[in-house]
Amino acid sequence: MAARVRAHLVRIGNSQGVRIPKMLLEQAGLGGEVELEVQDRQLVMRPVPSTGRPRAGWDAQFRAMADHGDDLLLDGDIPNLSQFDAHEWAW
Repeated sequence: MAARVRAHLVRIGNSQGVRIPKMLLEQAGLGGEVELEVQDRQLVMRPVPSTGRPRAGWDAQFRAMADHGDDLLLDGDIPNLSQFDAHEWAW
């Protein structure tokens, strides 16, 4: 059976926090960075996997975006308001 404890919200600057007992942190496998989400008026906290690579998985996400046509520019063609790029810029 899972442990059930009560805790009080404490003020932390303009936010609030809660002290989580060590026993619950260990049971949930929480430590370091966590992900918070509201589901049905409940706050769900889960561990964030430590990949050691901050951008891990981005390549697959970008491929999926391209497959769905979600990687197009939203601005369309941007008019060139000056002649700098055409005449003055040197590579």
